[in-house]
Amino acid sequence: MLNWLLIFIPIAVFLEFTHGDPVWIFICSMLAILPLAGIMGKATEELAIRAGSTIGGLLNATFGNATELIIAFFALKAGKLEVVKASITGSILGNILLVLGLAVFLGGLKHKTQVFNAKNAGILTSLLTLSVLGLMIPAVFDLASVNFANVAQPADLDFRLSVAVAIVLILIYLGNVYFSLVTHKDILSAHDDEEHGAAKWSVPVAVGVLLASTVAVGFMSEFLVGSLEEASSALGLSEFFVGIILIPIIGNAAEHASAVMFAMKNKMDLAVTIAIGSTIQVALLVAPLLVLMGLAVGQRMDLVLHNPLELVAVVAGIVIANSIARDGETNWLEGMMLLGIYIILGFAFFYFPTVAAAAH
Repeated sequence: MLNWLLIFIPIAVFLEFTHGDPVWIFICSMLAILPLAGIMGKATEELAIRAGSTIGGLLNATFGNATELIIAFFALKAGKLEVVKASITGSILGNILLVLGLAVFLGGLKHKTQVFNAKNAGILTSLLTLSVLGLMIPAVFDLASVNFANVAQPADLDFRLSVAVAIVLILIYLGNVYFSLVTHKDILSAHDDEEHGAAKWSVPVAVGVLLASTVAVGFMSEFLVGSLEEASSALGLSEFFVGIILIPIIGNAAEHASAVMFAMKNKMDLAVTIAIGSTIQVALLVAPLLVLMGLAVGQRMDLVLHNPLELVAVVAGIVIANSIARDGETNWLEGMMLLGIYIILGFAFFYFPTVAAAAH
């Protein structure tokens, strides 16, 4: 349904090379990424069906957040480290509150009470809790080193700890993949056939489409990041707000739509797996990869979240995910509450820079 937005690819290219208005470059690039993310997801799914459950699961796990990783990489390369870190937090909150909230709300409007496997969801939320807590340790370390150890310049220590944490998180991610696809594959395999169906594309077509869409996302991401500063200023938005709200929505739109679609078909196990599984991938793979990519492009990115509002929001997200998974049932009111919390946080993130500026 979003494929008509592909028209914005040539428009964005034209505006970029004719030095058009940064606002329109930003908007057109953003709109072009939405269908490209969906096409990447479709191509990955087609390859996954052809490759079998284990390799297919690995493909889905690897490319699940590829669009967002590409956008974040170009922001990282441009030195917009706070935007990159905000996008990581935004992805975690977006998956838990927005995606799951929309799925539960719209699914609940169609089906009075929806049920899912509480045991499987509990395993996922346990992994989620451990992975996100691991991701937050550098922020706690920074706070402790400044306030308790009286370290005047903790930046170097923060960076070195973040690199170490990134390596450990990637190893945990590899363990999670092995757990999901080999030793405990029954947790997700019961829904594989229902989710994927039959392959419609040949392998060469799927590979070609995946490569082409990835390259296109790369160009659109570069245009998006290049126009970010001027466009956000002209639109009255902070770069922090763009990173924590807009970029995660753009990068995960296709995945968001899939979760909502499955919920409306009363397949809540899949909807919950998509929302929580994507969050785990952000914490265990996307965030640590960006730290290591920063080394490659000369950007010393750490995992420290200096904004206390982000820390509180992430902790609240973990608590909410665990509470939703506990009883194995959802209804539209729970979805409405999740969306309400996300909207409240959105307002808080929107006004936060203005308040900070006024304080100075």
